[in-house]
Amino acid sequence: MKIICRDVPPRAAWALEQAGVHPLLARLYAARGVSSRDELDDALSRLLPPEGLKGAAEAARLLADALAQDRRICIVADYDCDGATACAVGVRGLRQLGARHVDYLVPDRVVDGYGLTAPIARRVKDTGADLLVTVDNGIASVEGVAAANALGLQVLVTDHHLPGPQLPDAAVTVNPNQPGCGFESKSIAGVGVMFYVLLALRAELRARGAWGKGAQPRLDSLLPLVALGTVADVVRLDANNRRLVAQGLKRVRAGSMPAGIAALFAAAGRQPQAATTFDFGFALGPRLNAAGRLADMRLGIECLLTDDAARATELATALDGINRERRVVEGEMREQALLLAESLFDEGEDPPPALVVFDPDFHEGVVGIVAARLKERFHRPTFVFAASQAPGKEHELKGSGRSIPGFHLRDALDLVAKRHPGVLLRFGGHAMAAGCTVAEDQLDVFEQAFAQVAQEWLDAATLLRRLHTDGPLAPEWRRPELAEQLQREVWGQGFAPPVFSEEVEVLSQRLVGDKHLAVKLRHQGQPVDGIWFGRTEPLPARAHIAFRLETDEWQGTRRVRFLIEGAEG
Repeated sequence: MKIICRDVPPRAAWALEQAGVHPLLARLYAARGVSSRDELDDALSRLLPPEGLKGAAEAARLLADALAQDRRICIVADYDCDGATACAVGVRGLRQLGARHVDYLVPDRVVDGYGLTAPIARRVKDTGADLLVTVDNGIASVEGVAAANALGLQVLVTDHHLPGPQLPDAAVTVNPNQPGCGFESKSIAGVGVMFYVLLALRAELRARGAWGKGAQPRLDSLLPLVALGTVADVVRLDANNRRLVAQGLKRVRAGSMPAGIAALFAAAGRQPQAATTFDFGFALGPRLNAAGRLADMRLGIECLLTDDAARATELATALDGINRERRVVEGEMREQALLLAESLFDEGEDPPPALVVFDPDFHEGVVGIVAARLKERFHRPTFVFAASQAPGKEHELKGSGRSIPGFHLRDALDLVAKRHPGVLLRFGGHAMAAGCTVAEDQLDVFEQAFAQVAQEWLDAATLLRRLHTDGPLAPEWRRPELAEQLQREVWGQGFAPPVFSEEVEVLSQRLVGDKHLAVKLRHQGQPVDGIWFGRTEPLPARAHIAFRLETDEWQGTRRVRFLIEGAEG
């Protein structure tokens, strides 16, 4: 591992400090590209206007007409946290704006697969709906939209995924990544796109005189859901996404949130008044995602839709139980996948440029998590495959991949598809995460083709794990109140949480629970405790470590502890 300190533009750091930003935060923000205090203003008035999102105005007119005609609307969701929160935002928001007939349908990961398909369109038609709205999917559903059109349904696609060579023939498409869209926040999540459509709809209804001179509905109650889906989907936290997340966090901390979010906080043992992006990404998000992986995402969506606290608690408890089951399944799969991956190269050798593993007993709902674990362990683009459990698809394998910086996973799949037509039955995704389906007898061909692309695209520099840090931590900043202030800020993908690095003296070390390394360090001449989760090998007497700050309480005294992220060498 190579530890690299981020550059801190001195002028930007100075300008932020002069504007009243704490000196340490000024340094951290400047290193992440912030050059003025204005960029840190998270007021709702600073959000990008919906007028810049291509298709939003047309979607607003389509929905406003549907409301005026009392038409039935059905939302087709996705089975991950972004899809679930986008669905909840759509249902809640449309009802707030006057829709009387709003229903939703979420595909089953195993039976239906991803996105709007022809069978899903038929099921929507059977509900009596007139207008089908996709959230967090649809941009690749060319056949599904065509089937919906043939059934007489109007289709509004709201999505944020990258489009393929052909766009679906929807009545309206809202996606910042579609050709011709100048919306600055290309990284907005699916839930953010749906929120923006609602903002545009409210403006359209206001222009039509829907509320006269009375108060119009407030949509800010949806922001906790927007924040949760945005963080959990690991989209890049650009300035606009950070504002959405900050506004959601403010409302959660103030106790203003849907009953389901409050219940999920309780099920996770977290405190809403101290909510952080970490809670969204690692406590609430996984509990919702578990339903889509192992059970039925309707559980998660119902949890986010109910206003009954007792019902929310019941659903959140069920989601917590499913998540515990997911952890067991994941743990067993991870151990087997690790053995399979290690069998691909000899001990003492470097791993191959790409890893592909498959076991007939793997659960397709968890392959993405396991791929992420292997990618973290070996720092290689990784695909994990499981046998499809869908009826009639028994000879297909469904794979989920995770990548490393410098290797665009979807583009790699696209090249495999071009070089070996027919090997990939379906594929899609992003730079860092993608999915694909192959016939079982074509797995070897895929593995060799994927390895060939990795061999061509990756060099030694890219294959070396790099950990970007914020450099040394001055001893005066090693304080509990400052560590807690850092935790309250909006960090995430593309706006990394602070990680410091420097050489420390290791005074003592011991294993905790046989799998975590607890250490006592001398940092800047003063003793401090540290822990490295998942590390069993001892550190040398002096070590160049990378660490985050956390607070804990010992005998009634709050103190700072180092969470070690890595060590150079």
